[in-house]
Amino acid sequence: MTIVILSRGNCGLSACTTAYMVAMATAALLIMIFNITVHQILSFHFKHSFFSHTVTCKFIIYMSSVNMYMAVWFTVFFTFDRYVAICCETLKTKYCKVKTAAAVTMTTTTLVCLANMPYWFAYEPEKVIDHLQWGCRTKLNFFTSPAGEAFSWLQSLLVVCVPFALILLCNCLTVRRILVANRARRAFLGRSNECQRDPEMESRRNAIILLFTISGSFILLWLTAVVSYLSSKITSTAHYRGDYAAPAYIATQTGYMLVHLSSCTNVCIYAATQSKFRQELKKALTSPCSCILMSVNRKEK
Repeated sequence: MTIVILSRGNCGLSACTTAYMVAMATAALLIMIFNITVHQILSFHFKHSFFSHTVTCKFIIYMSSVNMYMAVWFTVFFTFDRYVAICCETLKTKYCKVKTAAAVTMTTTTLVCLANMPYWFAYEPEKVIDHLQWGCRTKLNFFTSPAGEAFSWLQSLLVVCVPFALILLCNCLTVRRILVANRARRAFLGRSNECQRDPEMESRRNAIILLFTISGSFILLWLTAVVSYLSSKITSTAHYRGDYAAPAYIATQTGYMLVHLSSCTNVCIYAATQSKFRQELKKALTSPCSCILMSVNRKEK
């Protein structure tokens, strides 16, 4: 529903911003389908079904990683787009376009799909029954090899470290720019009272609220997973030997839960910060009832 509402372009947002939001919502929907519904629920409860075939299992693992990549990097590019729109007046007219957003999202999707190809070679079947391969297990010789170690560290850099650094950097620069611009505007207008109404400052404030609620929610919900992942990498405590009560294991699983939860927050953020989105959502929810009432009234007449 969020994808449909944003695609209609009636939420009062620029076409470029809408394009990035649609990409983020699509990645979030894919996470809900593959990472949670298929990987965490169906594959776990139906172990001897179609989902247990080795090819299907590899595809699910591959798509789970691809979806997470896209959700992270679409958020990064959305944050960078807002930084350019607010802080870079000369670059804004060239970069903040629908064509640029489409090119960025398509290029990112292609690179993400290629970057996760090693997952197809990192797993092997657990058993073979009647020439049919079942289950997936990691190849120890892959992850212990120099190439496997490099791939693992590259994953942590591209999904955890680099996106976090870029989002924090863009947000800090954007905040600095807005504070300087607001101070200069108040000085130019000769207004010392911040409570006085200024349409331009209110518009700027609404735009920045949307930016910081999305990127701030992303950072907070990913923080536990980031700290847990980096600590396990540094201390080499990724394997818990079946001890599900270990604090490190609990922290890791809590991080995974919050990461998956981050894919559900965008709809709440849109509804909380954008009045026009709330209006469009209300129309979408009430239109089926209105159509039914209209058809009933016509039949009665």
